[in-house]
Amino acid sequence: MEEITDINPDDYKKDYVAKAGSPLAEGKTTASRDDIIEALKTVSDPEIMINIWDMGLVYKIEQKANADVYIEMTVTSPMCPVAGVLPQQAADAVASINGVGKVEVKIVWEPAWSLANLSDEAKEMFEMF
Repeated sequence: MEEITDINPDDYKKDYVAKAGSPLAEGKTTASRDDIIEALKTVSDPEIMINIWDMGLVYKIEQKANADVYIEMTVTSPMCPVAGVLPQQAADAVASINGVGKVEVKIVWEPAWSLANLSDEAKEMFEMF
């Protein structure tokens, strides 16, 4: 069997963009940032079983005047096997709450994720292992 020695993590840094939702009807109340964060907390990295918010994977939440939401997030590694799944799960979770229009979630690679991104609650969970 041939040994593979030339794996370049940059080869895995693909653009992942997930979309969900539809325009919010005029006159509807816009969801709060806290509502969006709570929705993101329902999405967990299946290998670690900690939600993406407490993992510190979400870098940016931008709420637009028309209730559309743009999110930038990362994954723990460019070779993460769920890099193509987590953005869609996040988009679907946020789009499912009242007061949100269209949702776009994009994977970004800078800055790279590190354990320093973990919330205090997530750090406590890691200490249990």
